[in-house]
Amino acid sequence: MTPAPAQAVAMTGSWLARTEAWLDARGRGAWIAVMVLGFIFFWPIGLALLAYMIWSKRMFANRNAMTCGARRARHASAAFRSSGNAAFDAYKADMLRRLEDEQSAFEEFLERLREAKDKAEFDQFMEDRSKREAPKSDDA
Repeated sequence: MTPAPAQAVAMTGSWLARTEAWLDARGRGAWIAVMVLGFIFFWPIGLALLAYMIWSKRMFANRNAMTCGARRARHASAAFRSSGNAAFDAYKADMLRRLEDEQSAFEEFLERLREAKDKAEFDQFMEDRSKREAPKSDDA
């Protein structure tokens, strides 16, 4: 039986690494309890623990939450995994291809829309500029 990564650090690391792994295994409540005890016994220790918890994102991170990239990768790998049903897999592959085509067509549409908006704004700017410069040339 191989030890978990936190246990491996606990077996080989310094006493700080072992303490950190021990607190991580017990969750956010253990970190908060140690921080409060640090404030009670010697306030700089509590302050240092609070700063470390915020810096390392232990205070606000949900341990079960995945990052957006990890979630997207999990869904992408699940999307291309075979279900065992050939008809469903063919339907799923066709639907994914159509959705990708639709997404690329929509992105192209948005790009054309942005370009048209930019061109209209530029044309308006040039028209306003020529109107401002026209009276100046008449005065000379």
